[in-house]
Amino acid sequence: MTQANAPATPRSTLVVTAHAGDFVWRAGGAIALAASRGEKVTIACLTFGERGESAKAWREGRKLDEIKAIRRDEAERAAATLGAEVRFFDAGDYPLIPTAELTDTLVEVYRETQPDVVLTHPTEDPYNGDHPAANRMALEARVLAQAIGYPGPGGIIGAPPVFYFEPHQPEMSGFKPEVLLDITEVWETKRKAMECLAAQQHLWDYYTDLAVRRGVQLKRNAGPNLGLAHKTMAEAYMRPYPQIAKELA
Repeated sequence: MTQANAPATPRSTLVVTAHAGDFVWRAGGAIALAASRGEKVTIACLTFGERGESAKAWREGRKLDEIKAIRRDEAERAAATLGAEVRFFDAGDYPLIPTAELTDTLVEVYRETQPDVVLTHPTEDPYNGDHPAANRMALEARVLAQAIGYPGPGGIIGAPPVFYFEPHQPEMSGFKPEVLLDITEVWETKRKAMECLAAQQHLWDYYTDLAVRRGVQLKRNAGPNLGLAHKTMAEAYMRPYPQIAKELA
């Protein structure tokens, strides 16, 4: 095969998430959309959410290692449903403590995956300190991965745009829906991935209702004549860095 006919490298999305379920509830639609376009999606899952987000399993009398195994299996099945690869760091939750070693590992993931887009938690969440901790490491590793003098394997990265996915309590976390992503075509895929997370079954309907509400907002902001589906489902995102453009659109 000649150089001119060589296949293009598929776009890459990196998702940095604190717990095993976060990427599904908050960014499952974006992940499924990217995968449906043939893009590579890598999920860096820092913890299993074994202590703080597995109450059902603890009430059933499960032990810590057993709960980790349950949450790992759920997350693997959910990621496969969405079309993504998930990597587990097992850094321990409640609290998730940022460390130099953990950040170094994230730098390696950035340099290996060379992301075109990064999805992670917003900077604030008064109800769950693990989420801001994941945010800090995701942003720090992104900057370090750009530094040619920073040690570690792999080539340096560019400056991929970052999108913050919506927290569970947006009003209390300084979150504004600056970007509304239409996920209608992959909604059923996201719902199937959500249903892989039996440990948090109480959230299935909550995040279904949220997708409906964000879909209503999307239609209102898109205008009435764009041929959008009658029932539009959407996810909301924020952007911490400026959007780069050659024209306003």
